[in-house]
Amino acid sequence: MKETPLSNCERRFLLRAIEEKKRLDGRQTYDYRNIKISFGTDYGCCVVELGKTRVLGQVSCELVSPKLNRATEGILFFNLELSQMAAPAFEPGRQSDLLVKLNRLLERCLRNSKCIDTESLCVVAGEKVWQIRVDLHLLNHDGNIIDAASIAAIVALCHFRRPDVSVQGDEVTLYTPEERDPVPLSIHHMPICVSFAFFQQGTYLLVDPNEREERVMDGLLVLAMNKHREICTIQSSGGIMLLKEQVLRCSKIAGVKVAEITELIQKALENDQKVRKEGGKFGFAESIANQRITAFKMEKAPIDTSDVEEKAEEIIAEAEPPSEVVSKPVLWTPGTAQIGEGIENSWGDLEDSEKEDEDEGGSDEAIILDSITMDTGVEVSNIGSQDAPIVLSDSEEEEMIILEPDKNPKKIRTKTISAKQEKAPSKKPVKKRKKKRPAN
Repeated sequence: MKETPLSNCERRFLLRAIEEKKRLDGRQTYDYRNIKISFGTDYGCCVVELGKTRVLGQVSCELVSPKLNRATEGILFFNLELSQMAAPAFEPGRQSDLLVKLNRLLERCLRNSKCIDTESLCVVAGEKVWQIRVDLHLLNHDGNIIDAASIAAIVALCHFRRPDVSVQGDEVTLYTPEERDPVPLSIHHMPICVSFAFFQQGTYLLVDPNEREERVMDGLLVLAMNKHREICTIQSSGGIMLLKEQVLRCSKIAGVKVAEITELIQKALENDQKVRKEGGKFGFAESIANQRITAFKMEKAPIDTSDVEEKAEEIIAEAEPPSEVVSKPVLWTPGTAQIGEGIENSWGDLEDSEKEDEDEGGSDEAIILDSITMDTGVEVSNIGSQDAPIVLSDSEEEEMIILEPDKNPKKIRTKTISAKQEKAPSKKPVKKRKKKRPAN
């Protein structure tokens, strides 16, 4: 674990504040930070917040073979993980000295204190026992990891339910939660760790040190105790010499803090069990405070709907009455009618840009058609006018009359001019044959 060292100015500031019995977060010397416990949707899942330090606890179980020297006892396994998500100083992929020390302290606090009846975890002696695994993940590090981890571990164990089993001969039947209700673990007591930080070689004492106070402390004393004031384990680190009076003083303070925390844990478990029985909403999403930005729910605004009808009648009475004038239809021609004066129809009006495009397109068509009539000698009526639409027949051929001077009109068949033929070059002019006069 590579921590960024504090500067001399920060160190002197913290030590001077401790000498004046002042803490950065406004607490007194023996005050604990606020503890919040929330449960997940599954049994054995919880999140414990000790100030800004957050630990996630998850308990799982499986049937395994017992140890050879303890054939009738179940197995307890504890695993604490420190990831870089909690603090960038934690190194991934390797076990630091801090992690090894914390795991050993948790095992002595929970497993060696016999807080759980391991014999009740035996299914078939020498063959099948329950292995209970407690995984603890540090989500955010703000000091005093061991206290938050011990609370999360014991809360998760109290909240956990293992599947029910039955043994008939050599056959072991495992029941699902739908078939039989899960069975809680047999817990004798709740050991909880309380940390004490010493400064100036034991001159000053603080309870529940935060991350910055841990950097400048000279020694740390951890006491694991239950509500019956029974010391489960004790560990001192830092290399300072403590007097007997100091240890006894810490044990008295720890007894008071453990009793308060145990009562808080029991209330949290009772509230969760009550909500689950009543069919209410539970889980991490329901534990998020409403005033936060990341809240999934909003407070409902109270609306009084008792006098809605009276208010509606008042509004209708105060409003102006509707007009009695009814428009009469105007009959222009039989079968039609008009209501109101109406406005001029502008559906067929074109904009200026569209008119210019139409004028250019009409002039181009006129030039092409003029060239065709000049080359072929065919005159088409009403082509020169832009207003008259040009209708091209769908038939392959149509009859047209060619007027020639001093001759009777003849009917010939010409092919319809298509759009492609308009752009094609004009045909060769028709040559007129001259009749030879007989020689005199």
